[in-house]
Amino acid sequence: MTEVMLFGGLFMAFSVYRIAHARAFDLGSNDMSIVLGSLNTAVLISSSFTMALSVHAAQEGKTRRLAWFLGATIVIGALFLGIKFTEYYLHYQDRKVPGVWFETNTPDAAGFQMFYVFYFLMTCLHALHMTVGLAILLTLLGMTLLGRFSREYHNPVVLTGLYWHFVDIVWVFLYAIFYLPGRHL
Repeated sequence: MTEVMLFGGLFMAFSVYRIAHARAFDLGSNDMSIVLGSLNTAVLISSSFTMALSVHAAQEGKTRRLAWFLGATIVIGALFLGIKFTEYYLHYQDRKVPGVWFETNTPDAAGFQMFYVFYFLMTCLHALHMTVGLAILLTLLGMTLLGRFSREYHNPVVLTGLYWHFVDIVWVFLYAIFYLPGRHL
């Protein structure tokens, strides 16, 4: 529930600033790489699928499949982070990281920079949640290899699946607010 409140507050603050600086936020959105954002969305949805298969394998007591699907989820999640950090690096090269070295020639420079403040704050927070999720998945993989899960006991896998799906859902909303609105420009 605290995660919902945290991201809910950030989405609300984003909305307030978006209304106040609509044109600048559209320009910021147009500045995003729709290819990288879409690729990352597809990657994360794939990780949701492999996580769901992990939960199903755990419920069926199929530990070999569970290990394989947990491993696949870890690899796909790491791929997501790799793409995201590549995108961060590209923004850094374009001098779009908010702060002293932020550069723009847009009419509403403050609003444009505020778009990037929200972008980095919210996507970095999401990446942090992904990193925590990957650490949990690695732990579950280790537990699986040690034979800790069975048809009768697999609750940690189910709970991790819920966490992973929540993080994935948050990304879908982040994609919608950061990558799509400026496509009309």
